[in-house]
Amino acid sequence: MARKKSASSKSRFSTMIWIVISFLTGGGLGGQLNLNWKDVSTNIQNLKSRASERVANSDIVSSAKEKGGGKLFSTLRNRQSTPNNRYTTRTVSRQRPQDKLLIATFNIQVFGESKLGKPEVVDVLAQVVRHFDIVAIQEVRAKSDDILPRFISAINADGSRYSYLIGPRLGRSVSTEQYAFVYDTTRVEHDPASVGTVQDPDDLLHREPMVARFRPRTNAPDNAFSFWLVNTHTDPDEVGQEVDALADVFQAMQGASPYEDDVILLGDLNANEKQLGRLGQLPGISYVVRNAMTNTRQNKAYDNIIFDGPATSEYTGRWGVVDIERVFGLTRDQALKVSDHLPVWAEFQIWEAPAQRRFTDNSQGYRRSRRESHLARAMLIEKKRQPA
Repeated sequence: MARKKSASSKSRFSTMIWIVISFLTGGGLGGQLNLNWKDVSTNIQNLKSRASERVANSDIVSSAKEKGGGKLFSTLRNRQSTPNNRYTTRTVSRQRPQDKLLIATFNIQVFGESKLGKPEVVDVLAQVVRHFDIVAIQEVRAKSDDILPRFISAINADGSRYSYLIGPRLGRSVSTEQYAFVYDTTRVEHDPASVGTVQDPDDLLHREPMVARFRPRTNAPDNAFSFWLVNTHTDPDEVGQEVDALADVFQAMQGASPYEDDVILLGDLNANEKQLGRLGQLPGISYVVRNAMTNTRQNKAYDNIIFDGPATSEYTGRWGVVDIERVFGLTRDQALKVSDHLPVWAEFQIWEAPAQRRFTDNSQGYRRSRRESHLARAMLIEKKRQPA
């Protein structure tokens, strides 16, 4: 439903940010039901692939060290670099390292029925997802609720075991969008009580971020790196106001649980690293994309992965941008049919760094309490129980 924007909405979050935490239900709100930390498995049935993998087991992405300006790297395996090629052949194999976690963000540009009906596009998208442990997706735009289930079926056609979380339809116009998280259930698990949408009483954001809490699957789960993911997509016409509002969202999520101080905000910000406003001025704030283009036309930097550097010391310093045109040998027009954005990724250790706050499990599931602070008291956490 369209919402009228008042002049007062141009102020900061003056009252509170509500984090509404809800269990996943049917009707397109989630990819799994009755999940817990101990037992996460996909309920999406595999379908026969409609297109063969052109780059099976290839090195789809390459990494860059943050030091030295973080250049853009992407290449096909065995592709030879020319003297004038600004891309460096240093790759990460599809065989993901066991002690690392690869987190990506990808605006799939009007991801709906039309795009899903193009096997060659779905083939590329599925291959991209399979190279990461978690992918935050923006711009799911469809009236039906089966877009993500069908996409997951395509991803899992090779025997993978991915699943998804999806948020409500958001936006001020009739053209609403959904956020989603797609993740490898053999490598990652999520806290089902943590999935929700940030509520914005002052209406500063066209599409309020979706949040969820994840951790790697390990043989010592209490020591695994746990973190909030905050999936966001700013409106290109109000970038300044919205990135300022995201500073409040980020700080609210840092105080959402006394057991968790790792917050990773990622998505399509419609802003480069020099245009992050108050978000970019938060103490300790760090971002992975620097001096790199993240759109398919290679002339804009829109997408990024942002976190508190001192708190999230699990970040290894390795990141990259997947140049879909080069990796898959596509023409520019073919690449644009996939998306006008490129996937951005970063690498993290799977183990919690020393002196980090951790969550714990008990026999009743996730145990939490509210921090005795002004910020936490200003937050309303609503929890809905699933039917047994």
